[in-house]
Amino acid sequence: MSLLVVGLSHRSAPVSVLERASLAAETQAKLLQDTLAAEPAVEAAVLATCNRIELYADVDKFHAGVAELSTLLAQHSGVGLDELTPYLYVHYEDRAVHHLFSVACGLDSMVVGEGQILGQIKDALALGQELHTAGRLLNDLFQQALRVGKRAHSETGIDRAGQSLVTFGLEQLAAGADVADWAAGKRALVIGAGSMSSLAAATLARTGVAEIVVANRTRARADRLVEILAQPGGTGVAARAVEMAEVCDELTRADVVVSCTGATGLVLTAEAVAGALGLDVDDAETPVAEPAVPAPADTDRHAAWVENGSAGTVRQAVRRATVPAQGTGPVRLALLDLAMPRDIDGGAARLDGVRLVDIESLAEASADAPMAADVDQVRTIVSDEVAAFGAAQRAAHITPTVVALRTMAAGVVAGEIARLDGRLPDLDEKQRAEISQTVRRVVDKLLHAPTVRVKQLASEPGGAGYADALRELFDLDPQTVAAVSRADLNDPNRGRS
Repeated sequence: MSLLVVGLSHRSAPVSVLERASLAAETQAKLLQDTLAAEPAVEAAVLATCNRIELYADVDKFHAGVAELSTLLAQHSGVGLDELTPYLYVHYEDRAVHHLFSVACGLDSMVVGEGQILGQIKDALALGQELHTAGRLLNDLFQQALRVGKRAHSETGIDRAGQSLVTFGLEQLAAGADVADWAAGKRALVIGAGSMSSLAAATLARTGVAEIVVANRTRARADRLVEILAQPGGTGVAARAVEMAEVCDELTRADVVVSCTGATGLVLTAEAVAGALGLDVDDAETPVAEPAVPAPADTDRHAAWVENGSAGTVRQAVRRATVPAQGTGPVRLALLDLAMPRDIDGGAARLDGVRLVDIESLAEASADAPMAADVDQVRTIVSDEVAAFGAAQRAAHITPTVVALRTMAAGVVAGEIARLDGRLPDLDEKQRAEISQTVRRVVDKLLHAPTVRVKQLASEPGGAGYADALRELFDLDPQTVAAVSRADLNDPNRGRS
């Protein structure tokens, strides 16, 4: 196993860099394909969320792998390698496994213990399987990460250590008040209909808002989300869907807005927010959005809508690393921006009566959040699972060699039985069967203890050399061993859940 991960996250890079380095769905697919096309990677998977971008690969050379993966991340993110490099982290072999398992358990999330990351890991695995870039190692790794994450949530109280990003964001908007009391009777506008927006709508419904309006570039997805909210036995909240062109009108009636799309430009400008509140904006102080680049029709997470305005200033707004000062006066409109890159112009925060919480301010708020005692228990689970995964991978590494050895032994037995038939043609079937069974039993008994023991030894740290030793001692054909490995890798049932 030569597992390598190169990435950046909210822990290593400012939000302004993460925004610019975010990868659209089609870019992720191209990154995976280019990673396999380049040496030295033979498998690849990408985990891209609102606060992390990580490229996993099975490589045969560490230094060459780091250089290649770093370069590919820079090329596909659009952030220069010199600028990106200071924010990159690298994990190798067991440390890479430990990192992904920690991520799956929510230990590395902006809000510790959040469970949304499991769905994102599942999506990363599905993309690798669809594009055939995830082979035996990454299939095993990501499947095990999902199991470890589920175990952490079921066996510990890690959920109490933090909340989902949506819940945490609403708590910040409530500014110390009980979220249910704060939300009661409010009208909510949800922009987007992807997984995060759907979670936001469901969370808002549970908090007791009076109405939820869903706007999405693809109206059918917005209608579907509204249907789910209105299902019998569901939340019972009043909900309706609107076109993206109606967002400005809905802003005039909304009390809280949650936006999470994949737009490459701003979805809500400060001008749009000001207009909805009947305020004026100083154009010299507030950047204007350039048109967002629409995404493919079947990727609703990348829905985009912007006010018409002059182009060219959004990039400067996106690169700001500081959180804008909040406006004064009673809060008339609460804005929660969960998108990366951001959907809502930071300049809206300076408007009187507006409170804006975005990914960057959530990162600052979560830095001081108390850690639950359950975190230590989850860390123990992660350590145990990393050790078990490493042992299983090392044992699996020697399996093709053991299978090849037993195949060779069976061939020797078959050859000797055929030779015996030639020398003793008068043996009846019963005698021949008894001799064949005896020879096979002798060979099996001779091979049993060594093969069991070599699997045990190979599962221990430093045990990778036992496969090489077997091949040398028994003069096994490398092509036969490789054929066994390929058959295992191409098993259609492997790595599927």
